[in-house]
Amino acid sequence: MATRLLRTNFIRRSHRLPAFSPVGPPTVTASTAVVPEILSFGQQAPEPPLHHPKPTEQSHDGLDLSDQARLFSSIPTSDLLRSTAVLHAAAIGPMVDLGTWVMSSKLMDASVTRGMVLGLVKSTFYDHFCAGEDADAAAERVRSVYEATGLKGMLVYGVEHADDAVSCDDNMQQFIRTIEAAKSLPTSHFSSVVVKITAICPISLLKRVSDLLRWEYKSPNFKLSWKLKSFPVFSESSPLYHTNSEPEPLTAEEERELEAAHGRIQEICRKCQESNVPLLIDAEDTILQPAIDYMAYSSAIMFNADKDRPIVYNTIQAYLRDAGERLHLAVQNAEKENVPMGFKLVRGAYMSSEASLADSLGCKSPVHDTIQDTHSCYNDCMTFLMEKASNGSGFGVVLATHNADSGRLASRKASDLGIDKQNGKIEFAQLYGMSDALSFGLKRAGFNVSKYMPFGPVATAIPYLLRRAYENRGMMATGAHDRQLMRIELKRRLIAGIA
Repeated sequence: MATRLLRTNFIRRSHRLPAFSPVGPPTVTASTAVVPEILSFGQQAPEPPLHHPKPTEQSHDGLDLSDQARLFSSIPTSDLLRSTAVLHAAAIGPMVDLGTWVMSSKLMDASVTRGMVLGLVKSTFYDHFCAGEDADAAAERVRSVYEATGLKGMLVYGVEHADDAVSCDDNMQQFIRTIEAAKSLPTSHFSSVVVKITAICPISLLKRVSDLLRWEYKSPNFKLSWKLKSFPVFSESSPLYHTNSEPEPLTAEEERELEAAHGRIQEICRKCQESNVPLLIDAEDTILQPAIDYMAYSSAIMFNADKDRPIVYNTIQAYLRDAGERLHLAVQNAEKENVPMGFKLVRGAYMSSEASLADSLGCKSPVHDTIQDTHSCYNDCMTFLMEKASNGSGFGVVLATHNADSGRLASRKASDLGIDKQNGKIEFAQLYGMSDALSFGLKRAGFNVSKYMPFGPVATAIPYLLRRAYENRGMMATGAHDRQLMRIELKRRLIAGIA
């Protein structure tokens, strides 16, 4: 079978987020505090001065990130110490490079050294960033995190790509088991499950469908007989350079494969609908995204029947120049068709691969020129979606961000709009093992907050763990700032224990 779980060749692409319980007692992690969104952008923000407001200071927007003693109050000292050590280790460049070399070396072919390496990884990085080796273990980790902190969980089966029908069918069954695991939890403990279309539809077919959708947009007389009802997946500023000539139509076999892929996502959606479990569909890079958007929106039209809360959520990547336009078009069409729609808003994670592909074709990158442009786009999209969710419509919004400024803006906007923070229409999300202080601050401000919790066998989770290490190292000054806040809290506890 050709399934790749959190694939090992990720370093040849940009370091992707997101957008992922170990054996032994559950552990609550504590990590970064006031941090910018983690992106694969090369530029870094200048190091800010370390400011420590008085513990009694409260931001006028209701989001207080100044008092680390309160933020980390639910984290046992032993877990805070381990979290600090893991994040510091992940920020050491030579250590990350060594880990990358070891994982791709012949040392992993020998059973003795492989066992030693995997054992070390499991007791450190894996336990910090991953929720377990299977759906049941991950569900128990969700339960333990909620009971300790009040943070919900997003269950994420850590498979990325599949290249054949057998693997796609196997992955669908894993997603079904993930939904069943989520259903076994109290509804207060979890927020959603996450699926990647690339895991249930072969990559080659997604590329073909994306090419055909682009050509249809370019040439209105070009018709696709197999196309289901959907919302627009392009705007006037969308990148179309991937498809420069008319593609061949799908073969009979490809049409059968596409029908099977539709059947898989529909079965997953049906199970979510029956279980009342929201489904978040992850995004990919622009060479595949048109097909993913098409399948996400066609599924939403079929399954978002509940007018109070959508089941199917699509992902908008704000680092793309056309993100705002495409979001507005999708919302307009959803309103026109009276279809409740959910959106997960992220900044994005494929900058390097997007820039390389565009440059190879002599085109401009589809990604914003500066990180500030991305921040502005994210905040504009966030404001727009919050306004839609506040007016009684059936829109749902997941604000996936590690950016404290966006958190503050959203908190102020929620207050201005009089949004009910607990009705489930608006929630925040951060990666498990990262930005816990921001998660705790938003939770204290009254919001629903979830951690994106991947699970899967230790060996297959290694690429994901290496990405987390690269992201921590890439934070540079701001990462050091966050780790310093954690050291300050540890020092405070040590002094209090001695006094």
